Amino acid sequence: MPATRCPCLSGLTYDACCGRLHDGTTTAQTAEQLMRSRFSAFAVARPDYLLLTWHPTTRPATLELDDELRWYRLDILATREGGPFDTTGVVEFEAFYRSPAGAGSQHEISRFRREDGRWLYVDAIT
Repeated sequence: MPATRCPCLSGLTYDACCGRLHDGTTTAQTAEQLMRSRFSAFAVARPDYLLLTWHPTTRPATLELDDELRWYRLDILATREGGPFDTTGVVEFEAFYRSPAGAGSQHEISRFRREDGRWLYVDAIT
């Protein structure tokens, strides 16, 4: 996917954006960047990356992605903290998908924590 647009809609190519995080070249510098890379991991079917960036206290043992869902758009609605010098952050987003049953979206407010210099997804606020 080197020359294709990144699924997170940053405006960059996949290789210049989330691809670098997915292949381990770099790590997310902010909670929002991690959120974008996790959305892209759903879009390009990278469950390994999703598990790697999930906090160990809430991470499932395995993760199977639904092959019938096509994630195509991410809207970041709000962020709180989650910057380069923070240890916690919150990102509110809406992610859009298509499936055989039609189009849909997922709205979530996600919590993130930075440990040992790495941002990790913790859970969704309900």
